[in-house]
Amino acid sequence: MFPTESLQLQAAPLPESLPEGYTFHAGILPSVPEYRHLRAASGLTPMTEAQSRPLPSGSWYSCHITVDDEKKDPEAPGNAVAMGRIVGDGGWYFLIADMAVLPNHQRKGLGDAVLKHLLAYIRINAPEGDPCVILSADPPGIKLYKKNGFIESALVNEIGMIQPSGWRDEA
Repeated sequence: MFPTESLQLQAAPLPESLPEGYTFHAGILPSVPEYRHLRAASGLTPMTEAQSRPLPSGSWYSCHITVDDEKKDPEAPGNAVAMGRIVGDGGWYFLIADMAVLPNHQRKGLGDAVLKHLLAYIRINAPEGDPCVILSADPPGIKLYKKNGFIESALVNEIGMIQPSGWRDEA
């Protein structure tokens, strides 16, 4: 482990308004079953339980939104309907990950509320200097990310790269 100073992180402002029946939870991820459901049901790559368990300790910051019981999907394992988290070193590198909103709760400003909160948290708590804030945008999220100031990295002479599925099996 690297030696670190004791950081006094500050809270970011909560969204000014959410639609009636929704509650914002700052600083925590939903439960593992809710997290896995949110990813799969919103079209992100599904994750196993083993992949999901270490996420709270591996996240720099996270938040999620729940819905009142009467608006809950009976097939869902809980009330979480939107989430996002930041993975990073807390100094320069911040990856916004797991941005997800269940389909029945999209187009209500929930994803925008999560993203704005995550960006505010970075703005308030990142050390002095210009942090590197990145994300991987799927086509449905591109409009949201551009609205919040993101640009395609190819425009700044960078290309995102990824190891394809199955790369661990190649030796």
